[in-house]
Amino acid sequence: MSLPKTLAEDVARNLVMVARLIDEDPEEAYAYARIALRLASRVAAVREAAGFAAYATQKYAEALAEFRASRRMTGSVDLWPVMADCERGLGRPERAMAMAGEPEVRKLDKAGQVEMRLVAAGARRDMGQIDAAIVTLQSPELASSSVQPWTPRLRYAYADALLEAGREDEAREWFGKALEADKDGSTDASDRLAALDGVEFVDVLGDDESAEADASDQVAPEGPDHHHDHDDEDEDDVRDDADLDDGVDEDDQDGSSDGSVKA
Repeated sequence: MSLPKTLAEDVARNLVMVARLIDEDPEEAYAYARIALRLASRVAAVREAAGFAAYATQKYAEALAEFRASRRMTGSVDLWPVMADCERGLGRPERAMAMAGEPEVRKLDKAGQVEMRLVAAGARRDMGQIDAAIVTLQSPELASSSVQPWTPRLRYAYADALLEAGREDEAREWFGKALEADKDGSTDASDRLAALDGVEFVDVLGDDESAEADASDQVAPEGPDHHHDHDDEDEDDVRDDADLDDGVDEDDQDGSSDGSVKA
């Protein structure tokens, strides 16, 4: 769908802000996505961006509705794994597992299939099936020595599942392999390895600052006291169904979230 030039520019600016902020400030990204959605709700890219912004803020029912809308507009299966993960976030791992067995999965590219495997393993863990989760992650992609964009997360998920199963030595090995592949620091594999080895990190700078503060407290400063008040504000984002073309399924409102691609 084409938009008038001025409107298209406004939508594009908001989508750029969504992309910039979604990792560091998801709530702000979500606000920009809502603006874009009000301006161009019939554009698939807008619905997809709104879905990811809602997903990043753990609004899984809303995210799922947006992903479904985008998929109806484009016919693409690319969003299938994240849609399944929304089902996990809504407390419906059985649905996520059912989606992992659908024909759409065979149409995904390699990255999408690995992502689907991660979601399926997470769903198994949600259901308390840790051994099945481990088997789900065992794949040619896991065994490969080639490092791909998905390699650190796949190895990390496998190590985490092994640790939950009580297989600590194997978990340590795979956290190490995840760390070797994780050049961008996308996982906390180094911290997990340190924890397994009983290593504790000491904030030396923090200790020095505390010591200086203690020393200064021993001498009462002249002049009036200074007080700083900090107010915490809680924000509650409320979904406005009237703004969207596609509503959320009634059963989508019943779930509880536990994270995204949580495996």
